[in-house]
Amino acid sequence: MRDAIRLTYALVDQWMASYDRTPAGVTLDIDDTCDVVHGHQQLSLFNAHYDERCFLPIHVYDTATGRPVAIVLRAGKTPSGVEVRAHIRRLVRHIRGRWPTTRVTFRCDGHYARSEAMDWCEDNGVTYLFGLTGTRLLTAKIEATADAVRTRRVVENADRVRDFAEARHKAKSWRRERRAVARIEATGRGLDIRFVVTNLAATSPRIVYETLYSARGQAENLIKAHKAHLASDRTSCRRAVANQVRLVLHTAAYWLLLAVHDAVPAARDLAKAEFSTLRLRLVKIAVRAQETISRIRLSYATCHPEADLFQGLVTALAPRPRGAAP
Repeated sequence: MRDAIRLTYALVDQWMASYDRTPAGVTLDIDDTCDVVHGHQQLSLFNAHYDERCFLPIHVYDTATGRPVAIVLRAGKTPSGVEVRAHIRRLVRHIRGRWPTTRVTFRCDGHYARSEAMDWCEDNGVTYLFGLTGTRLLTAKIEATADAVRTRRVVENADRVRDFAEARHKAKSWRRERRAVARIEATGRGLDIRFVVTNLAATSPRIVYETLYSARGQAENLIKAHKAHLASDRTSCRRAVANQVRLVLHTAAYWLLLAVHDAVPAARDLAKAEFSTLRLRLVKIAVRAQETISRIRLSYATCHPEADLFQGLVTALAPRPRGAAP
């Protein structure tokens, strides 16, 4: 168990080490994904939303760079407020142990908008943007803007009209009022309202939703790369610790392919390729391996279409001596 925990924290250390200098701020996206199981492994539960027996591992990404931060195996149920707070607290404390002055911002779906998590973030100087489920009371507070959006769409005969609003809101489980930002969109199908709760103060509602919160959609693509392209949903061991180690190994593979992807010259078509394409064209290749006392030599076919790319990657990925300039 302790080794699995250390390996998981090693992923966070790897992410932090990927920065040349301490960043002024980082934005981390937290989301979970359905990992279907076909047995009765530890932590597997039936989830009515997915109609499957599954795990719901938590993925944390630095979406701006595409780098994974942490992957944690967990039971196949929606996390409670205490659990969400615990994950955020452990991660922030580990980050601040090395980056004490870095501003940390979390973006999460609505089922992470728990009062325990928001209270802890506010008490510890952490910024958050959480999706928020709309209620009749909350919707009534922005009804004037919503009515204006509906009217403008009809008057202008537009396909879509969008506007933003904000209100102070306090749910029953919250200890204080918080800022709720609404994205209001009217189309021919009706009115669609989405809410975000945040402790950001001096930022317009449009920027909060369109620029800051909506960017979390990229995290879905990163989870897809981890889960589908690297088959990280193959968590078939009986014990939960063993499956956590599997997730760590798949994340290590993610880092390796990310390094290869970043080393591909921008002019090549593989510079924008997904991990599955990189595996097919650069990894799943027949070679002749010759092992000597001091090295392992891999001989590729001379007619390989990516031969020149391989030569460049060897130079780009070669370890540099300590203290050498990048």
